[in-house]
Amino acid sequence: MTTTTTAGTARSVGRAHPRVEGRAKVTGAARYAGEIPFADLAHGWLVTSSVARGRIAGIDTEPVLAMPGVLAVLHHGNAPRLETDYAGLLGAPDPTHALFQHDRVPHLGWPVALVVAETSEQAREAADALVVHYEQQPHDVDFASAGQDAYTAERHAPAEKGDLTAELAASATVVDAEYTTPEEHHAMMEPHAATARWDDGRLEVVDSNQSTMWVAQELARLFSLDPASVHVRSEHVGGGFGSKGPRAHQVAAALAATTLHRPVRVVLTRRQMFSLAGYRSPTRQRVRLGADADGRLRALEHSCLSVTSTVHEFVEPGAGPSQVMYDADAHHTANRIVRLDVPTPTWMRAPGEAPGSFALESAFDELAEQLGLDPIELRIRNEPEAGPVSGLPFASRHLIDCFREGARRFGWDDRDPRPGLRREGRWLLGTGTAAASFPAGSAPSTAAVTAEADGTFTVRVNAADIGTGARTALTLVAADALQVAPERVRVLIADSDFGRAWIAGGSMGTRSWSWAVTAAAAELRERLALGTGVPPEGITVRSDITDAVGALPPRERHSFGAQFAEVAVDVATGEVRVRRMLGIFSAGRIVNPLTARNQLVGGMIWGLSMALHEEAARDRASGGVVGADLAGYHVATHADVPQVEADWIEDVDPDDPIGIRGVGEIGIVGAAAAVANAVWHATGVRHRRLPIRPDRVIRAESPHA
Repeated sequence: MTTTTTAGTARSVGRAHPRVEGRAKVTGAARYAGEIPFADLAHGWLVTSSVARGRIAGIDTEPVLAMPGVLAVLHHGNAPRLETDYAGLLGAPDPTHALFQHDRVPHLGWPVALVVAETSEQAREAADALVVHYEQQPHDVDFASAGQDAYTAERHAPAEKGDLTAELAASATVVDAEYTTPEEHHAMMEPHAATARWDDGRLEVVDSNQSTMWVAQELARLFSLDPASVHVRSEHVGGGFGSKGPRAHQVAAALAATTLHRPVRVVLTRRQMFSLAGYRSPTRQRVRLGADADGRLRALEHSCLSVTSTVHEFVEPGAGPSQVMYDADAHHTANRIVRLDVPTPTWMRAPGEAPGSFALESAFDELAEQLGLDPIELRIRNEPEAGPVSGLPFASRHLIDCFREGARRFGWDDRDPRPGLRREGRWLLGTGTAAASFPAGSAPSTAAVTAEADGTFTVRVNAADIGTGARTALTLVAADALQVAPERVRVLIADSDFGRAWIAGGSMGTRSWSWAVTAAAAELRERLALGTGVPPEGITVRSDITDAVGALPPRERHSFGAQFAEVAVDVATGEVRVRRMLGIFSAGRIVNPLTARNQLVGGMIWGLSMALHEEAARDRASGGVVGADLAGYHVATHADVPQVEADWIEDVDPDDPIGIRGVGEIGIVGAAAAVANAVWHATGVRHRRLPIRPDRVIRAESPHA
């Protein structure tokens, strides 16, 4: 329903609005990082290691330098020296970014050289011809048998309360199971690409990233430059999902531009992205639940083991969801890692929550089965009043409302809880459900709003639109704050010169940027109301929400959701087909229902893909991913995606200064568990290992086959 402001202008937030850049994208006018033309552009091609561990013994550069169009071959013997001892935006920097600084090779696909030529074709041909000699060493990439050397990362200390052993012993029912998720890759459409050049004493970089501020800071520190001397732009991004932060290709382009004094572009191949762009670590998770006969939890233990590289520490915090979702008298969670000769993992859509919710919500379904309780009723009986670990009050928690609304719309009350009873020809049918949660954080950000002389407004905020519709959302937020129509607002984003703003990640971007834009717009309106008009040069107001973010009272701030799925399983062929999915979410004030629903549905589809398709297998002999391309790495396609519906309930926190939360990640959380629980309901067989492949369905012994 349309509401109006005091000035009589129709509100924009909460109404569906097409993407403001939509026409440019569908007509090809929107140019991505690898398409923007530069005069005198050279092209770089990375050469990556063919061994999984060892040292570079020599590089035969002379034959390659004699090839047509080749301008340079950069490697550890001749590349400019980089600064490696500094604090990054999100912790210690990944040494992978400091290219060509030593002769060590820590994993297959490690960058060992960059060939630069006049054309991309010449660079690729020369890179393929470059011979690199190695002193090969034994390697280990086997996560399945790893664990003896696992340790707890300093920033992820275990959380423990109560006597776990005693509470498990006193429980009427106990679930003790291991759940595994495989290595998964982002597989976004647009590859990583960056062009670097020096312009009037500044390093200019045009890139595809999730934060120009982040990339600019990393480049400034690596090259020992004044931060003002680095300018990064990233107007259009063809998907990121956590992968597009500081990466090797940006550094490679900057190194080559510094060496050759001309613009250089470096684009990763799809195969290189499997070793240089990060991925979601595989996990092995143990969940132990102990409950009274009435279903009240006495004990909850969730431990997660993930992998990291030998050169950098990254933790996939799969035990994180248990710290928020359910309480128990004894509550223990722990995240551990093991080092292997593999590339460093990174953030991937709903890091921690996506794999962690599969384990936790599958275990809850198993507990409900053993207790003879409805899975939703079990969750209702274990709804916490405060954060199970933090003890903090929830700013807003409408999980049970989501379940009740979802159950009504999905037809859950008509479900026979007994497995393997519904059949339709060769198909066994089943339904499942799972809970979802994701943090709703905010971070210091700045924005500037200018009142132009022609009556329009220009917003400058260093946000990133990685396909989420952020540019459109900020247009609507600014329009409401200024009390004007969206058509009078122009939003400029993704330029490091615009100042500090949080990254497009952690579902914190739109919330933080909107807060900064609202603050600047509100002050501008006040100044315009007190003034006599807009001068020809305009009026600009800049905001900084750092103090406001710091003043937020301590609360557990999260979005929540309830996922439902119906599947059909052919136990003879092993085929699993998801027939319908429904997700009901509580995610604060929805800015643009059109793009918000797009994000939620996209996340749910990814959860389907996670449940049934996605799996990167590492070859123990070579150390690399088998089938490192979009043909070998299976993702859900149109034929796999059924009716998927996402909606939300009203969720207003009167104490929240902005009321907006991100929706980019919660859609995937719990979706895989809902599918897996539905497969159990269809067949009577539990699948605790993802993906649920046809061969695994066939091998499973089902009494209902």
